[in-house]
Amino acid sequence: MTYAGQLAALGTATCWAATALAFDAAARRIGALSLSLIRLVIAFGFLCLAAWAMRGLALPLDASPRAWGWLGVSGLVGFTFGDFCLFRAYVLIGARLSQLMMALAPPLTAVIGWLLLGETLGGRALLGMILTVSGIAWAVLERNSQNGGPVPRPSFSGIAMGFGGALGQAGGLVLSKLGMGDYDAVAATQVRVLAGILGYAALFVGLHWWPRVGEALRARRALGLASLGAFFGPFLGVSLSLYAVHRIAAGIAASLMALTPLLLIPMVVVVRRERVGLGGIAGALLAVAGVVLLFL
Repeated sequence: MTYAGQLAALGTATCWAATALAFDAAARRIGALSLSLIRLVIAFGFLCLAAWAMRGLALPLDASPRAWGWLGVSGLVGFTFGDFCLFRAYVLIGARLSQLMMALAPPLTAVIGWLLLGETLGGRALLGMILTVSGIAWAVLERNSQNGGPVPRPSFSGIAMGFGGALGQAGGLVLSKLGMGDYDAVAATQVRVLAGILGYAALFVGLHWWPRVGEALRARRALGLASLGAFFGPFLGVSLSLYAVHRIAAGIAASLMALTPLLLIPMVVVVRRERVGLGGIAGALLAVAGVVLLFL
């Protein structure tokens, strides 16, 4: 299928938009840091069931040492380092600036893909990536300006954490492509998620966070939301993302996956009755123009 990689990347963005709403509601009840580990554990269960049904192997025991190594590092970089930095950025500089910092993920992915994989982008693809990222940044800025409320003052540590979040997402994506090769996308995701779980387990020991995880596990409503988000996020969304980077350049895939904030706009309009200004609509149209170029 000619556009299988692009469609998988768009599917990833759609899954992440759905999971964002579920995780947002769950995080308000149990906290983002506890949720980050719980969602991975639940997602690993989904992945084991899917792998058993599709491959006859519940665990990725047939992965090569090279795949275990690179995919494991990818999971630590993307799930543990990247997500931890992003959650800290939300606290330090707020959602608006944090989401704008995450718009750096596609160009960072393209640069890292060039350095590690030798991937290059043609003029049309590069223009499409620039238009897509610019449209996302415009729409996110407009959407958050409509929300009102106090805006945290930017700090060096907050900006650094936001950059770390974008770098973690970009690095994790490229490293996963480096380690995946022709290996199954679901099994590769299992390795990444397992590494992320181990990374958070070690982090929580250092932060003395395990008692809070125990409290979070008693919140049934939050666990239901976490399960819903885990299905569409670390399970289905991440599996689609690995399939996408296997078929197309990592920078192009990252640009399409970054459409999540735009896909969230109609969802929050319907679910939360939020209003969207002209800037949000203009940014969305600009991003769509970039997506069209990435499909050509």
